[in-house]
Order: sequence, then C-alpha cells, then structure tokens
Amino acid sequence: MNLGEYKGHSAVIEFDAEDEIFVGHVADIADLIGFHADTLAEAETAFREAVDDYLEILAKAAG
Repeated sequence: MNLGEYKGHSAVIEFDAEDEIFVGHVADIADLIGFHADTLAEAETAFREAVDDYLEILAKAAG
C-alpha cells in the first residue's frame, strides 16, 4: 500500500496481521526510516513525522 507523497518522499506500508499494526518505511531513500501505527490514518501521520524528522537530521548534518 502506498501513502502517496509528502515533501517529495513516498512510503510503503503493510498491515502486520500478527501484531495488528500498520508497518511502513520511507521508500525512496538509501537510509532506513521506518514507522508503525494502529490505524491507517495514524500511519499517514507517522510517515509525515518520520519525513520531517529525517529532513531535520539532514539539515543539522549539513551545517
């Protein structure tokens, strides 16, 4: 399942039936950025937060 794009990044998400949660990762980067949530709406929020955090880390690393 694809959550669409956010700030130029996309995510792939799957439902983990055993744990009954949505698990995803940012799909278009070399780094591994993952997230999870109880609902699909929460997964979209977690994806956006993960992208924001990632971009913040990159900005700090750049100086």
